[in-house]
Amino acid sequence: MSEKKILFITDQISPFVASSPIADYCRLLPQSIQESGNEIRTFMPKWGPINERRNQLHEVIRLSGMNLIINDTDHPLIIKVASLQSARIQVYFIDNDDYFQNRLQTRDKNGVEYQDNDERTIFFARGVLETVKKLRWNPDIIHCHGWLSALIPLYIKTAYKEEPAFRSAKVVYSLYDKAFDGVFHDYYPDIIPAKDMQASDAGTFDLPIDYNSLMKKAIEFSDGIICNVPDVDQELTLYAKARKVKIMRYLKSGMKPEKVNAFYNKL
Repeated sequence: MSEKKILFITDQISPFVASSPIADYCRLLPQSIQESGNEIRTFMPKWGPINERRNQLHEVIRLSGMNLIINDTDHPLIIKVASLQSARIQVYFIDNDDYFQNRLQTRDKNGVEYQDNDERTIFFARGVLETVKKLRWNPDIIHCHGWLSALIPLYIKTAYKEEPAFRSAKVVYSLYDKAFDGVFHDYYPDIIPAKDMQASDAGTFDLPIDYNSLMKKAIEFSDGIICNVPDVDQELTLYAKARKVKIMRYLKSGMKPEKVNAFYNKL
């Protein structure tokens, strides 16, 4: 197998956040894929509780400084980086004062879901893609994990499809347990477009725009789907099957990185 360039985009990586199925897996998988001879880049949000001093995060000035317009408002994009020394992996962090600084993941400290979670998906996805462009690094595989990365497949196949960095990339989306209970604003589809993209390019969303609606949109524009937990909602796997998207079912023996690597090679 020839070496591949693989971009990992995730909500969470341990030990930067607390242990969870997604955080632990996204710590294991990139390291194993890299050790098998591939080149990787890894991105996640800079959630508020992440201690920058303890984790030795520092801003990458040459990658920061861009403003992304979300819902007619400018939001500065800040890029930070830290290393997982034991794994020899660099992790890039997407940061912004409005969406991530001093804020938790889907819910605030009182357990209330953030009303701008929909805007956060847009900022995170575009922030990652714009940063990868600046890195002048062209991934062969883009593997997305978690709700916050759900728009990446859509953007890759629409707004960014002519970008040299992404023109040949295959997109894999991993499905996990339900991450939030609320619904996004009805105007969400209207604020997604970037670059020359039109709202119609995204197609229609199931209404109300809830977790499954968001996952279906990720599936629709992906080349492959991986079930990373044993009880992925059957509605989602049936949707992927109906759209003839390649599916890797959950393995009782565990989602071993070598099996994932083999799945990449089938796309």
